[in-house]
Amino acid sequence: MNSKLYVGNMSFNTTEDALRDAFSQFGTVTDVYIANDRETGRPRGFAFVTFASEAESKTAIEKMNGADLDGRALTVNEARPKESSGGGGGGGGGGGRTYSSPDRKAGAFQARGERRY
Repeated sequence: MNSKLYVGNMSFNTTEDALRDAFSQFGTVTDVYIANDRETGRPRGFAFVTFASEAESKTAIEKMNGADLDGRALTVNEARPKESSGGGGGGGGGGGRTYSSPDRKAGAFQARGERRY
């Protein structure tokens, strides 16, 4: 187990300070990150809370999972590592395709001048 927790089902009005206050009663909170939407800047409804030790994070899971914060019953569990984007479903990635041939010399197009055909 690690000391980083996933906190889901959060109210969009919950702030980092409110989250820190709620979780600090179970130990030393070293980091709080509320995920925001890239385009709108609005909170996405989940966050990550990191504790100084695994024992503190385990206690926080037991006490805060299902607890009410800003009118919402929180979902709290151990944060899992981000999935790699190498194949099979899920998020994007570049696909691994390259657009240059290995035998082409750098600047070859410029050396031919303006003529393209």
